Amino acid sequence: MSDDANILSDNPTVLKAMIAALQAENARMPATLQAHEQLVQALCLRIAKLQKQAFGKSSEKIEREIAQLELTLEDLLVAVAEQSGGPIKEDEPAETDNPVAEPRPRRRPRVSDATPRERRELDPGPCCPDCGGNLRVVAEDVSELLDLVAAQMKVIQIARVKKSCRRCERMVQPAAPSRPIPGSMAGPGLLAQILVSKFDDHLPLYRQHKIFARMGADIPDSTLLGWCGRAMKVLTPVIERIEAEVMAAPILHADDTPIRVLERSRRDRGFGKGVKQGRIWAYVSDQRPWAGTAPPGVVYRFSPDRKGEHPQHHPQDSGGILQADAYAGFNPLYAPRADGSRQFREAACWAHLRRDLDRIGKLYDVEREIAGQSAELRKAARQTHSRPMVDAFNRLLKKDFERATQRKSFWSQLISARKWGVFGKFEADFPVPRPRCPVARTFSAAC
Repeated sequence: MSDDANILSDNPTVLKAMIAALQAENARMPATLQAHEQLVQALCLRIAKLQKQAFGKSSEKIEREIAQLELTLEDLLVAVAEQSGGPIKEDEPAETDNPVAEPRPRRRPRVSDATPRERRELDPGPCCPDCGGNLRVVAEDVSELLDLVAAQMKVIQIARVKKSCRRCERMVQPAAPSRPIPGSMAGPGLLAQILVSKFDDHLPLYRQHKIFARMGADIPDSTLLGWCGRAMKVLTPVIERIEAEVMAAPILHADDTPIRVLERSRRDRGFGKGVKQGRIWAYVSDQRPWAGTAPPGVVYRFSPDRKGEHPQHHPQDSGGILQADAYAGFNPLYAPRADGSRQFREAACWAHLRRDLDRIGKLYDVEREIAGQSAELRKAARQTHSRPMVDAFNRLLKKDFERATQRKSFWSQLISARKWGVFGKFEADFPVPRPRCPVARTFSAAC
């Protein structure tokens, strides 16, 4: 304290400047603490997500923890924005003394060119407000305001006028227009909203019922269920056409994921017991990474289990290149036929290996850099950057394979020697190391 007092100046101007600096530093303290809290929450969320990747589907507790951390971090960020009070710079990162004050840089909202735009022109008038002279246009300042037209339920009354002929007394009336679901009140726009909300936004029908009720339309849950089922039937030809286009692509990506499915026969077993695990199989066609012009698409197929018969049946009319993981159910699709041909050429997937080996992750880094480029540029980049890494990895695998083969051969000879009672001669020729494996130690002691 005495050292701090000795460095203080006797100049009142200098002292006032130091006081102002201290006050400014104290004012920044709450923002710094909030920034630290944001960083802690962001790191906790990151750890939870990494734990989920490590433990996978077996840890539902981690999934709940992730959801809770996301809500906590979101509430904290909203509170910080509420207290800031200043204008939000949406086109550039916020300038702060602490680099961790904003976990993610702010950016300007992106709106597609297809979004409708409404021009509202503010004209100062034809005359100068000071002298009354005529005004001429010099330039204009244009800014954009992003707004939303609130959804509104609308009843369309279809009136079919009926007329009679004065001469022959014939009754004439236009035919009723077709409806997506015959006999129902659902229009195409309403059905599209219901289906997108349910299957794309994962909004259950009972919640949509409440939303529509706020709009003034009381649509029973049973009616919504019926509309969904009938709408899916109406869309079946479109779905089949999309499936045919996707499955006919020259290159397919296939994968599966577990899904919890309700099972009516297990309802009486209690909460959480009336479910079983099914599988969702995804077949993707996406040519955008290599500058393809075909639109991307995906086909989903459900199966109650993961038997190999499912992936063998789904693409039975397809061919070309299939990229999938090492699941044995795909192997028959790569096997040679009686005439020597194959249904698919295998393109093995290294995604799972990438999670454990950094050297595979570097290959994916190269692919991200060349995505969307022409075939010539991608090939040149792979020859320059990827091929040396693949060759080095290949040499490493060969060495590991040779060591594993020698180790397997050694233990095979050891077991044979023990079986035929010549272990003493074998031990003289090949000294037996002290194995670390408890099972192997037991075997060695018995010998």
